[in-house]
Parts: sequence; C-alpha cells; structure tokens
Amino acid sequence: MKKFKQWLVLGAILLAGFSCSTPAQNARVMNEQKLPFDWQGHRGARGLSPENTIPAFLKALEFPAVRTLELDLAVSADGYLVVSHEPWMSSAICSHPDGKPVQEAEEEGLAIYQMPYERIQGFDCGSRGNVRFPEQMRQMAFKPTLDAVVKEVQQYCEERGREIPFFNIEIKSTPEWDGAKSPAPEVFARLVADKLQELDIAGITTIQSFDPRPLQFLHRNDPGLTLAFLVENTQSIEENLRVLGFVPAIYSPYFGLINREAIEWAHGKGMRVIPWTVNTTNDMQRLLEWGVDGIITDYPNRIPILPPSAAK
Repeated sequence: MKKFKQWLVLGAILLAGFSCSTPAQNARVMNEQKLPFDWQGHRGARGLSPENTIPAFLKALEFPAVRTLELDLAVSADGYLVVSHEPWMSSAICSHPDGKPVQEAEEEGLAIYQMPYERIQGFDCGSRGNVRFPEQMRQMAFKPTLDAVVKEVQQYCEERGREIPFFNIEIKSTPEWDGAKSPAPEVFARLVADKLQELDIAGITTIQSFDPRPLQFLHRNDPGLTLAFLVENTQSIEENLRVLGFVPAIYSPYFGLINREAIEWAHGKGMRVIPWTVNTTNDMQRLLEWGVDGIITDYPNRIPILPPSAAK
C-alpha cells in the first residue's frame, strides 16, 4: 500500500491543476508537467476478456503500456456501484443464473437499478462471449462492484510489483433513465465522488460522461476531481463546451470525429484529448502523429511499439 499511497499523492499533484484552473493555466500546466501518454484499456480489455469484469481488468494490466483502466458504472437497487456498460442485463452477453441467455425483450425488466446486488451477481456475462469480439476469451464472469475491482487491481499490482493504474470511470446516465435505470444525476455523481474518497483513489481517477449533468454537478461541488466530457456528435468542440458550460480537463470524442486541427484547438484551451475506441494499430499511429494525449482501446495487445520519445 505504500507504493499506492505514493502514486495517489503524485496523481493528486498532477491532476488537481486541471480541475480548478482557467484554460490558459491548464495549457501551461500541460506543458510543464509533460504527462505520460495515457493508454487506456476499454472496459478492461474487451477485445480479449469479458467486458467490465475483473478478468478483463487484470488482463489489461498484463500490458505494461496500459496506464489507465476505463470502466462504466451503474447503481443497484441497494446502492452498490456496479461495473456495467448498460444499466441492465444485456441480451448480447448475459445469461440468467440458470444459464438461459437473456432475451432482448427481457432487458427492460432487468434494470440494474431495480435489482439488489445479490441478484445481479447471479448473472453470467462472460461465458457466451461476444460475437463482435471473436478474440475474447469465454469465461464465467459477473458484474463486480467498484470496490471489488479496486481491491483486486491493488492486490494484483502489489503481488507483481506493477505500478497502480489510473482509473477512468464513466457515469452512465441520460435524462430518459432518471429514476428508472439510474438515480438522478446529482445523486449518482455524489455516490461516485464519495466512493472515490472512501477507496482513496480520487487523485488517480477521471470521471467521464456523455451526460453533461453529472459533470456540471461535480464541477460545482468537487472541483478537485478530474473530469472528461465524452462526445459522439458532429458538433464542434466549441459548441460541445458551450453545452457543458465549462472547460474540462479532458475532451474525449469518438476517434473518427477528431482531426489534427481540433486537437490543437483543444490543447490551446488547456484540454487533453483522449479519443475512444481505437482498435487498429494504424489508427493508433495516426492519432499519435496528430498529438492526442491518450487512446482508449479494446485491444491493448495492438498498442504499437514506439520509441520512448514518441510515447510521451
């Protein structure tokens, strides 16, 4: 835990400068700190192991280049933060406790926010694999809590002498889900922020969301946290920032919606640019040449081997 504490302090020093500063100050901090390139394992290592499960996060840690574990959160009926992309049991990957595959028509009735965690644990979301990711290892796996993921990651790193990774946590919310599939955004955001403090990982964690509401709440109430705005629309960065209402530390668009000029514009505002989800080595290399600050990928095994100077 000593090494973890040291990383926590370092993370707090490096990241706090982005959260409370003006765009000009953020740009200066970026230049002075020269943060290492941020390779992120998407949902752990979705291309190789069942997404958002402990096996996927530990698989991502097998790759030394991976600096950050990216994951998604939902909330159970009894208030647990559950690691899951959809706030329901997906018919694409999940099976009932008796082994019967979840059907699409059942998803509406299997909302995580309506189930206690004890029931959630009974669903297997790994044995069926994922037809979109043929390299993914099929294995029994359930949706873990955030507490369990952090505990397993810390133990893995301590046993192997690996540096504790950073975490990039997505709050999964939309207005349509409020009260049915997720709590109100300010409640959700408060749960996450308090849990990061409880787990002692706030200084090494980014909170991201497509929904501006939880980010706006955290910007007002927890200015020390590092926030990332996820984007998948064709509006300009300036237009998206107008919707958000502030300049976040990180701008995180779908990789096909970004170009060199937009990256330079974002850097001028003091934002790091970390696109998602980049799954070919050629696309990774092009984005590196354009100057992105990190890359989120399902396939950490496809990260290109680069000279040290090119990876910073």
